[in-house]
Amino acid sequence: MINKLENSKRLYQLKLKQRLPVYKRYLFNDLARSPAKITAVYGSRGIGKTTLLMQLLQDSDLPSQSKLYISCDHASFTDVSLFDFVDEYSKRGGEVIAIDEVHEARNFEQELKSIYDFLDIKVIFTGSSALHLTSPDFSRRYSMYHLHPLSFREYLELVLNIKLDSYQFDEIYSHHEELASAIIQSLPNKKPLKYFDEFIDIGSYPFYFEDQYKYTDRIIETINTILHTDLSKIFSIQPDKIDTLKKLLLTICVSKPLELSIEKLAAKVGITKSTLYKYISYLHDAELIRHITHEGKRFAAIRKPDKLYLANTNLFNALCINSDIGTKRETFFASMLEVGHTLHYVQKGDFLINEKYTVEIGGKNKGYGQIKDIPDAFIAVDGIETGFANKIPLWLFGFLY
Repeated sequence: MINKLENSKRLYQLKLKQRLPVYKRYLFNDLARSPAKITAVYGSRGIGKTTLLMQLLQDSDLPSQSKLYISCDHASFTDVSLFDFVDEYSKRGGEVIAIDEVHEARNFEQELKSIYDFLDIKVIFTGSSALHLTSPDFSRRYSMYHLHPLSFREYLELVLNIKLDSYQFDEIYSHHEELASAIIQSLPNKKPLKYFDEFIDIGSYPFYFEDQYKYTDRIIETINTILHTDLSKIFSIQPDKIDTLKKLLLTICVSKPLELSIEKLAAKVGITKSTLYKYISYLHDAELIRHITHEGKRFAAIRKPDKLYLANTNLFNALCINSDIGTKRETFFASMLEVGHTLHYVQKGDFLINEKYTVEIGGKNKGYGQIKDIPDAFIAVDGIETGFANKIPLWLFGFLY
C-alpha cells in the first residue's frame, strides 16, 4: 500500500503541472466553504468535475504534502481497497483527499461508509450523476452537490472574460426588461442572440474550449463512456443492451416530445414497456435525457404520456442531423430550470414551474392564445433581445445559475 501511495503522490504532482483553467464553476465557492467531512460532487461526464477538484485542492491553505488527488479509474487502483488506501494516507499526515470517479472503485459505497465512520480526514469525491440514487446512504451521510452543464451565463463569462450575475426565477419573471437591458449593456458587442445561437450548439461542456474542432467528437465519446462504462458498471447492463440505449437516444433526438407514446416508442426501439421505463430511468439518471411528467401525475395515477427530452441542446448535433427547433427551445428551457426548480408539463402551455407559473415557449411571433386567462403565465420567446409585459426573452433563463 505504501508503494501505491507514493505512486499516487507522484501522479498528483504530474497532475499539478498541467495547466488548470482560471475560470471557476458556479459551485466552487459553496464547496470551498463546506465544513462537511465528506462531500460528493456528482454530475455528467465532461462538465468539469475533475477541474473543480483540482481547483479546490489548489485553493486550500493546507501544505502540499497534506492534500492528494487520486482517480479510481486509473489502472493502479484496480482491486485496491479505498479504505485501506485512505487510511494509509491519513496515518502519514494526509488531511484532505480528492477522489475522482469513485464509482470505479471496488465496493465504493461500503468503502466510503467505513472512511466516514472510522477515519479523521476530509474527503471530496466525484462520481457519475447516477451515483446518488444507488443508495439512500449517500443523501443521508454525505454533503451532496450536483454539478450541471454550463449555463448560458457561464458560457458568456468564459467566451467574453467578463463577470455576470445570476438571478432567481422570480427576479427574471418580475423584472426581465431591466435585467435583459443591463446584461446587454455589459456585453462588448451588445448582441446576446449571437452568443445564444452559439450556446445552443456548443455551450454545454467546458471541453469545447480545449479543442473547438473536435467538440462533437468529444461529446460522442462522452456519450459512449457513460453508456459503456458508467451505466454498465452501476446498473450491471449487459453489453448487448447498450445498442438499445443508443437507439432510444436517437429516437428521442429525432422525435417531438409527445410524438411517440410509450407503446409506440417501445415498439420502435424493440423492447417491452417495462424495459423501456427502466432504460428511460437509467438515461435520465445519467443526464443524457430529461424525463418530465404531466402535472396531474402529482396527485393521482393519471394516464398521461411523459415528455422525453435530450438533457441539453448540444447533444442534438452529436446524435442526429435533423432536429425540431421547437424541441430545442424546450430542451434549453428545461435544462436551465433543472437547477433548483420543479418542472411538469401541462395541457395549456408547455411547462408548469414550481407548481405555480405556466410558460409557453416559442418564436418571436408566438401569441398568448394557449395561455390566455391562466394566472402567472408568460411566454419565453426565442429571437428577441428584450421582452415586454409577459413576453420574456428565452435566453434570459440561461442566467438562473
